[in-house]
Amino acid sequence: MRPGAGDERPPALAPGSYALYHFGISGSAVAAATAATHPLDVIKVRLQMQLAGQRGNLVGMGTIFTQLVEREGPRTLYLGLAPALTRSVVYGGLRLGLYEPCKHVCSYTFGSTNFAFKFASGVIAGALATALTNPMEVLKVRLQMSTSSTSTIGEMRKVLAQEGLKALWKGVGPAMARAGCLTASQMATYDESKQALMKWTPLEEGFQLHLISSCIAGTAGTLATAPVDMVKTRLMLQRETKGARVYRNGFHCAYQVVVTEGVKSLYKGGFATFARLGPQTTITFIVCEKLRELAGMTAI
Repeated sequence: MRPGAGDERPPALAPGSYALYHFGISGSAVAAATAATHPLDVIKVRLQMQLAGQRGNLVGMGTIFTQLVEREGPRTLYLGLAPALTRSVVYGGLRLGLYEPCKHVCSYTFGSTNFAFKFASGVIAGALATALTNPMEVLKVRLQMSTSSTSTIGEMRKVLAQEGLKALWKGVGPAMARAGCLTASQMATYDESKQALMKWTPLEEGFQLHLISSCIAGTAGTLATAPVDMVKTRLMLQRETKGARVYRNGFHCAYQVVVTEGVKSLYKGGFATFARLGPQTTITFIVCEKLRELAGMTAI
């Protein structure tokens, strides 16, 4: 990325309009990516819940996909789409939208925006966005595991009636950790990859640069977040009304998974996570960069 790119607001946009475009474009880009990759998210959640609390042979993505379509129908691949899209607009807008302001604060305070400060900016942006949108994530994973036809509102009423308001913030700790790691690894890696590619290759700002940088960011994001994502899913699907909790918190959940299911189980659904997160990251950054260009804003 060119020195200073993304660090100054274009004079053509007023402060209020810039903020609106900034967060709106980020949310729209994440929503577009979510819509395109949602079936893979459903498969990932089903994979993560395989043999919960016990050891055994795991089936792969292909088998889960076939079972879903044959037993529950093709519509199952879009379970939880409504809360997923709602969350994407708000969460995506905040997660990507807060990254640059956080980076500017680091630049102003410490006089530097090196990789460490970019990573820290991503952690803060992702964690804050997730803390606000966790209820939508809980409803999404509950619907993705549901075998009955239930609406988002119906599922929310059920959760509130049976488990209380606090249930909508189940797994918020691991979710914040995951979002912080994801945003940090994606944004910082994307940012640094662009700079390195523009410095050491003939690539300039444009589709090819955005494509390669986003692929690198997607790979980094998957490796950093797959275990935390699995723990988050387990906690969100834990229902309080069925006796004592199996998992007390994120650390206890990770410990129990390792003890009862093996270390490799922390990466259950890892390939599905990559198959979803890789394209989602690529679509998000490419769409976001294009929308920023059309709005007269500087590149990320």
